[in-house]
Amino acid sequence: MNILYGVPGEGMGHATRSKVIIQHLLEAGHDVCVVSSSRAYQLLARTFPGRVHEIRGFHLAYKSLTVSKLRTAALTLRTAPENLLVNFRKYREMLRGMEFDVVVSDFESFSYLFAKWQGLPVVSIDNMQIISRARLDVAVPAAERDNLELARQIVRAKLPRSHHYFVATFFPLPVIKPNTTLVPPIIRPEILAAQPTTGEHVLVYQSATTQSNLVPLLQGLPKQEFRVYGFNKEESHGNVQLKAFSEQGFIDDLASARAVVTNGGFSLISEAVYLHKPICAIPIPAQFEQFLNAAELEKLGYGRHFESLTADNIKAFLYDVSGFEAALAGYGQNGNEELFQQLDEVLTGLAK
Repeated sequence: MNILYGVPGEGMGHATRSKVIIQHLLEAGHDVCVVSSSRAYQLLARTFPGRVHEIRGFHLAYKSLTVSKLRTAALTLRTAPENLLVNFRKYREMLRGMEFDVVVSDFESFSYLFAKWQGLPVVSIDNMQIISRARLDVAVPAAERDNLELARQIVRAKLPRSHHYFVATFFPLPVIKPNTTLVPPIIRPEILAAQPTTGEHVLVYQSATTQSNLVPLLQGLPKQEFRVYGFNKEESHGNVQLKAFSEQGFIDDLASARAVVTNGGFSLISEAVYLHKPICAIPIPAQFEQFLNAAELEKLGYGRHFESLTADNIKAFLYDVSGFEAALAGYGQNGNEELFQQLDEVLTGLAK
């Protein structure tokens, strides 16, 4: 089949998991053309030369550590008309040499719009659809209810009436909508190949690097070594080591970590769960999906969920690490085989 694959540029988790699926589709004999933007485009273009086309996406605007809804909306509205024009020009260029049978989208809008324009079936593969296609089983505090409603509206509007939805998740929930399959998280080959050990350090990842007090906060626990990614610099501050970006270095530090401190992002939490690493999650405010991931990992006993990062919270988390390790020992998945099998069956059905 000829497949158009849409990957959003916002957040590298989309790119790393899409890379895994695109490689599987190519190995299965499909012809795959990819559209993406920003850093995701750069990664995928290096991995699949000649197959990846750059389009324009939208980006989240941060104010301190909180996603600014007003600033993001203003940025999107200001750039949307020109972006649509550029993107559809790109699609017309692609159409001159290729016709597609199906569109696969990882929460990417322009490939979906192209599919509707051309009357093509859409297969959705992402983790966000769990918000609207499954029944949540965690208590949602009053402060998160508006964020939940906004998230549901966005998710419902993103890829409506797709042919099938594959929802990646490390927490099983009851499915409440048709054409929906929950699958284990998509794990990149480098993590599948990693041999987990239990070292002395705690890996800390911060995607929004405006938390200027992070180093002195971690220095408040001088007996614990921390290896911090997100500031993209190499510096030593006693028990706190700032690490420049290195994919292999990050994987090595994750695989050998005692535990992980991060926000509520799905990709790193999923990799930590796969490697049986206890997780302390501090979601970025106003992102309900991050709240949900953090709340679910605490419900499963895989770690702790805190609203803010403090020395006392980290102490409380580390005190209970052995209990989290025991809970994580019961988690297992057979790589990405479940998704691959189910995806192949859906594509085979479409080809008939």
